[in-house]
Amino acid sequence: MGVLGNILWIFLGGGIFIFLEYIIGGVMLCITIVGIPFGLQCFKLAVLGLMPFGREVNQQKSTSGCLSLVMNILWILTAGLTLAVTHLFFALLCAITIIGLPFAKQHFKLTALALMPFGAEIQ
Repeated sequence: MGVLGNILWIFLGGGIFIFLEYIIGGVMLCITIVGIPFGLQCFKLAVLGLMPFGREVNQQKSTSGCLSLVMNILWILTAGLTLAVTHLFFALLCAITIIGLPFAKQHFKLTALALMPFGAEIQ
């Protein structure tokens, strides 16, 4: 089911748009030295945004101390809210039909990760 869900996700769930948004943002952030940690998070989110079915996100409890908290705050202020709104828009769009409900669920999962990606582990 995961492979079929991922294939349908790319074309029907907005996966290709999410993937391109994260890749373009990651490349733009990695051009600067200061933005490299944020660009790496964008690439992590791009891979999950392309194939979210069959994967889980676990928020780790203070593995990197307050550094992840500071990075998450900077992330929310710069890009996190915009990305979360994008996922919420696609989730509401997918939730209109019964067939789109699994896609909406994946967008809600990605919304939480788009707000606070630092300290999260993708399995």
